[in-house]
Amino acid sequence: MALTRIPLIVGNWKMHLDHFQAIAVVQKLGYTLQDARHSYGVDGAEVVVLPPFTDLRSVQNVVAGEKALRELRFGAQDLSVHDAGAYTGEVSGAFLKALECRYVLVGHSERRTHHGETDETVAAKTLAALRHGLVPIVCVGETAEDLAVHGAAAMPLAQLRAVLEAVRTTAPDAELVVAYEPVWAIGSGHAASPEQAQEVAAALRALTAELLGADAAGATRVLYGGSVNSGNIAAFLRESDLDGALVGGASLDASEFAAIARFQKHVGV
Repeated sequence: MALTRIPLIVGNWKMHLDHFQAIAVVQKLGYTLQDARHSYGVDGAEVVVLPPFTDLRSVQNVVAGEKALRELRFGAQDLSVHDAGAYTGEVSGAFLKALECRYVLVGHSERRTHHGETDETVAAKTLAALRHGLVPIVCVGETAEDLAVHGAAAMPLAQLRAVLEAVRTTAPDAELVVAYEPVWAIGSGHAASPEQAQEVAAALRALTAELLGADAAGATRVLYGGSVNSGNIAAFLRESDLDGALVGGASLDASEFAAIARFQKHVGV
């Protein structure tokens, strides 16, 4: 793992945990990570939680109000392509920035599948995030059918290309994160092999170099997501092009998520 890329561990809570539950999980997570820093004497991974929209204000308050939690980052699971206007139910990137969000997820496979988001939509949401100073975590991945027909890298590369071509013309120096999430692995309990994930991550980084340049590619963090847990995280993080993880179900358990992040903090720097 390149020393210039700070490891990133992101927890996507999806539609789980109300704002009371969110406060409890964030407090437990923050204090557990603080204890880990004291125990190991190292700092390393950037740790991020992505709660539901209704939890964000509560998470903002508890992170700002407790010194032990101030290194914990948070963000949103989605945003609108629009900045403001008559778009009922949409959430603007400006609103997220006002809540001190640092990151926003775009293009998750569940958004693509259940809400019909296209590559063009994901590119537009990426640009919307960048307009408001948010760091987009761009999700790419393939279904089991895609894997059988095209191989592991073809669909993720096509999805990322649509985003990078849009970014190249408007904000080529902007920070973004890429998350490779094979759809067939999400929630299945069967993760991709570290070798599979590394092969795709290397291809995604090469595409970033092609479209945005070598410096951007070297700085862009590539995450793996799909049935990540404290038992398999080490194997993924040994791969040279994997800089962290996008964690789903395991991030709802503060102890388990802390174990994933704590391991990264211990070995990743």
